[in-house]
This record gives sequence, C-alpha cells and structure tokens, in this order.
Amino acid sequence: MSTTVDIPPHIQERCNELGNGVSYAVKVLRTRLSDDPLLGTPQGEPSLYTVEIDGDTFEDCPALQVHYAYGPPLLEEDRAEIRGITATQPPVTGAGDRDQVPDPRLEEIAVRQVTGAWQRIETWLREHAPVSFASLQAGASREEIDRAEGELGVRVPAELKALWGLHRGVHSSVGAAFLQDNAKLMTIAEAIELHRHWREVYDDHLWDRRWIPVCTLGEHSWSSGLYLDAGTGEVWSWDEFANRQVEFESLTSYLEEMADALEVPSLAGPDKPSLVDGALAWGPGSEPA
Repeated sequence: MSTTVDIPPHIQERCNELGNGVSYAVKVLRTRLSDDPLLGTPQGEPSLYTVEIDGDTFEDCPALQVHYAYGPPLLEEDRAEIRGITATQPPVTGAGDRDQVPDPRLEEIAVRQVTGAWQRIETWLREHAPVSFASLQAGASREEIDRAEGELGVRVPAELKALWGLHRGVHSSVGAAFLQDNAKLMTIAEAIELHRHWREVYDDHLWDRRWIPVCTLGEHSWSSGLYLDAGTGEVWSWDEFANRQVEFESLTSYLEEMADALEVPSLAGPDKPSLVDGALAWGPGSEPA
C-alpha cells in the first residue's frame, strides 16, 4: 500500500521561491516517499525525518535538506507530510538583493554581539529575577534551527539563530514576559505558527515572508509584538490592525538597549525595570530593580 504524501501550500510556495528545479525535485521526492516513506534519516523525534537532495541530480536545483513527518504520533498511518525545505547551498535562481548570501564576517560579528548582550541579560535575571530566569527554555540544536528555517521558507539571520541557540524561547509561566515593554520571547514553534498564520491571512504587502516573529507584547496574546525583518535586519512592531513601524535597527541593538537599562536603570525610558515577586517587569512594580 502506497503512502499519501502531502505538500502544504506554504511548502509549495517555498519551492516556487527557490526555482522550478526545486519544485520538480520535490515532486520526484514525493513519488519516492510514496513508495518508501522511511528513506530519510530519523531526527531523534518521533515521526520526523530528513532526506538530502544532491544539487547535481536535478537541473537548476541547489543541494537541499527536506524535512518531513511520517506516521504516528504526528500523522495517521500511511501518511507523510513535507514540512520544511532548507537550501544547503545558494539557490541557482536569484531572487533580488534582499536574498543575497550575507557576508560571513559580518554574521560572525553579529553573533558575538547578540550573545554578549543576552549573556548580560541572563546574568542579571539569574541574580535579581529568579522567577523570570526559570522561564527560559534550553537552547535549540542546529538541526532544530535548520528545520525551522525550512518551515519558515526564508533564510534566518545569524543574530536570531544565535539567540535561538541560547534559548529556543520561554515557558508559558509567571514572569516569562520579561523583555522590554513586558514582551515575551516566542518559542521557535510559536514563531513558525504565527508566521504561517499571518502569511495565510495577509498578502505579501501586509506580511512579507521575510518577517519572522520574535516576541509578543503581552503574555497571552499574539495580536501585537516584534518581528525581525530577515531582509534588512531591522526589528519592527506589529499590531492586530496591521500597523507596523521600525523600533530598532537590529536585534543586537534591541538586546543591548535592554541589557544597558538593566545594568543602569537611568538609561531606560519611562518604563524602568522593576521586580514583582521575583520576576522582571517594566513599569511601576512592587520594588525597584
């Protein structure tokens, strides 16, 4: 009995973005998975597999990693679904200046800056706000980040990869909304889900594929937050009315500003860091930080 292999619309869109060669290669892979759904390499989590596609096998197709799910517990018996595509070399067909491969030297600097800023924040949380510190999840593996990049369908900037490598997000617990403006760092899964939602609701003008949600402004609502523009590197705010504006020139500047405000509260704006029952909050609190 052959396996039913689904290719969701956002995956087909990702294929179209990478070029006709990718679309054809994935169609061929779909046929192969129908005959042999276990041809991929298990990813250490139930039902998840990755298969490599050699870029030399198909015309106008870069080397690819295709991530898919097969069978229980994620899917029904004899059903598979392609969930992500990562180009492991630059696509053959260009897609404009914003999709050019970034300078690895600049990426290395950005990673050091984000890591340094976050370590300052984390050190402060550990010493002063243990409840907020306890909400941090473990860092994501490189494989998890690669899968996320495939599902998002866009090159994830090095700064965000570095942050996810430190912590894949926060637990939904008291004190988790500790970023400036009482924002909550989204998990990778939440970022993918919200990115997919806005892409389905809005057209490219209202939600570009390069806009990756990073945090929500509020603990339980996704109606407003901050996203990283993977094309420009800027951090923008969004709300439920599709209003957007640039808030920070980069993820680095956002985190460095927060670290500075924690270490020297006089540098903060009107909402200064405070402590509420061992959790970091911004604005009037029960005790100054």
